Amino acid sequence: MDYFKKQLDLLKLERETDRQSYQQMTTTSSVAERRANGLTWYPIAIRGSEMSRGDYLTVEVERTTHQDIPHQLRFGASAMLFSNHDPKEDHLEGTISYQGGNRLKITLRTDELPEWANDGKLGIDVLFDDNSYDEMQNALKQADALQDKSPEGKLIKILTGTQKPSFHEELAPYVNPRLNASQQAAVTNILRANDLAIVHGPPGTGKTTTLVQAIKALIQQDRQQILVVAPSNTAVDLLSEKLSDEGLNVLRVGNPARVSERLTALTLDSKVSEHSSIKEIKRLKKQANEFRDMAHKYKRNFGKAEREQRKALFDEARKIMKEVGNTEQYIIDDVIAKAQVITATLVGANHYTVKNLQYHTVVIDEAGQALEPACWIPILKAQKVVLAGDHCQLSPTIKSEEAARKGFSTTLLEKCTLLYPETVTLLEEQYRMHETIMGYSSGIFYGDKLKAHASVAHHLLFNNDNPLSFVDTAGCGFDEKSEGTSTTNPEEAVFLFRHLTMLVTELSTHYQPKDFPTVAVISPYKQQIQLLKEQLLHTPALQPYADKISVNTIDSFQGQERDIVYISMTRSNTENKIGFLSDTRRMNVAMTRARKKLVVIGDSGTLSQLAFYAGFISYAENKNAYQSAWEFMDM
Repeated sequence: MDYFKKQLDLLKLERETDRQSYQQMTTTSSVAERRANGLTWYPIAIRGSEMSRGDYLTVEVERTTHQDIPHQLRFGASAMLFSNHDPKEDHLEGTISYQGGNRLKITLRTDELPEWANDGKLGIDVLFDDNSYDEMQNALKQADALQDKSPEGKLIKILTGTQKPSFHEELAPYVNPRLNASQQAAVTNILRANDLAIVHGPPGTGKTTTLVQAIKALIQQDRQQILVVAPSNTAVDLLSEKLSDEGLNVLRVGNPARVSERLTALTLDSKVSEHSSIKEIKRLKKQANEFRDMAHKYKRNFGKAEREQRKALFDEARKIMKEVGNTEQYIIDDVIAKAQVITATLVGANHYTVKNLQYHTVVIDEAGQALEPACWIPILKAQKVVLAGDHCQLSPTIKSEEAARKGFSTTLLEKCTLLYPETVTLLEEQYRMHETIMGYSSGIFYGDKLKAHASVAHHLLFNNDNPLSFVDTAGCGFDEKSEGTSTTNPEEAVFLFRHLTMLVTELSTHYQPKDFPTVAVISPYKQQIQLLKEQLLHTPALQPYADKISVNTIDSFQGQERDIVYISMTRSNTENKIGFLSDTRRMNVAMTRARKKLVVIGDSGTLSQLAFYAGFISYAENKNAYQSAWEFMDM
């Protein structure tokens, strides 16, 4: 089957599954349920409005209650302003043009707010994200159409496996004393590549540091603007900040997730606001808003002369906004032209401000978590692509089981790593884990090639502590409970905090509260996390250290690290079912978050049905790190 035809079919399956689950969550649910699911801000207050380009109005709103509920209202998302008085009739669609804290701006397809916005309670619903799917679909169709054209089709042919990548072998090796040998080799590989280079970065190996130095070296080599993208805003923010710290002129397109001053200064809005021509725009906008306000003073019931006067005022405001638009475009073009690096999410690479730009090189970070169709959006703008990530950690979240089964969960990074081993550099030295914590993961996933840097290889919480512990609950009667699709193990949760309390009591003789080690308690199951969070609140001895202890799913800890990590494996049953514990990549993430101590609590009888866990339990026994939960029962 044709390469892109298959991708389009899989994307269609994914879109339909995603749409169905969105509709299930929204069609029959109340505003309170939608709010609890993170799809709605309600109630909100309007804090201001101003005319924007075209006949559009940008309204700033604030969520006034329920401010601690996590939500999905993001920059660029389609959304709807509604009145709860009559949501079926009283609503307006638009696009979120800014979101930070409890404020957002929504750009609406109207030039004035309707009457209903003045009475009744208002809210904002996020709409189904057709835009991202459209962008991915268009990119696949475009790649399909370009693959047989020269020279545009060359990179497409390489990435789809029909043409080999090539290198400038004669370039001298890159030398930088700030990087270790495998990091320098990765940069050399990137500089020598004509079309494709891959950086395989296992946990803690300094992938971001390597990429930042590689991007700096590429700019010196090619003197051309580079596009740097990643699937998540958090990953884009991290790279943007680090590249800027190295003195590069970075332009962050889109809305940063972390609203720090340093990051905000890199955004287009911020750079535009500091441009020398901005005073003229402010003057014109003020004038346009004055005309608009005068027009609004006319009430609904008026005669022909007033209607014409009102229309003339609106026309004048629009004419001025057109002039504003032209001046803004000049400033935007100027800011973009001066940037050495443009950073965005994969879909954000097609933001209207930079949509038509082409680059020599595109760098895709966290490519192991990126859906392939999304990667084609930036790839089509490049002659050369650098993929960085780790296909041995979490793959992208796929909503459609059928699409995943048919290959949608296999990323472009994984395919290219298999196709072209000569393009791949493995970063071999890690700066996070004690070598015993690292050892099992290194053997299973990285061909035993990982080395622990001397600064971390032997670091412990205190002398003679064992950095690894597998506590076996087999035979303790800690049976799992199934509730719908999720699984819990209440007795394992209670036991985990008993074990942690003992460790904390011992640590309190070695550490002051302010420099106390950080702890993560993680589990693959969401319901188990809820139990663990409740259990933590009911463990008085741990309250003084509550700010040092975080409890969450494995997925939310990807990319993070803690001094101590506890994993609650949860599964314990006589049928030997382990469900999605069989996703060993997720366990690779879990087992590689800990710096100085990893404690895994689980039932060996259930777990050892899978070779991966049987192997881990043997590894723990060899490291004198196996204990039975019975040993702690009387304490």
